[in-house]
Amino acid sequence: MTDNPESQPVDPAMVKYLRLLVTILSATMIIGFIVITVLFVIRFSNIGTTELPETITLPNGSEAAAFTQGDGWYAVVTKDNQILIYNRVSGQLQQTIQIEAGQ
Repeated sequence: MTDNPESQPVDPAMVKYLRLLVTILSATMIIGFIVITVLFVIRFSNIGTTELPETITLPNGSEAAAFTQGDGWYAVVTKDNQILIYNRVSGQLQQTIQIEAGQ
């Protein structure tokens, strides 16, 4: 028994098999990368397409502090601790919620 690698014969069938495995692995990784890239493009291409209202009419003396929206509505949180909920279609104020500030 010798540890010299030159004295051991190389099996050509094994080399072809290993070359095939490396080629298949490379192709799989390339195809996987392309699929992931396409999924990212498809998924994130819709970001930023949400329609915001052009104008929001707040009650007199109210200042907006935050804005959020959902299906069919949007809401404005004011600096005087109120949540104003508006209808998305008509833009009319639907509900006012007073927030009690905890201390």
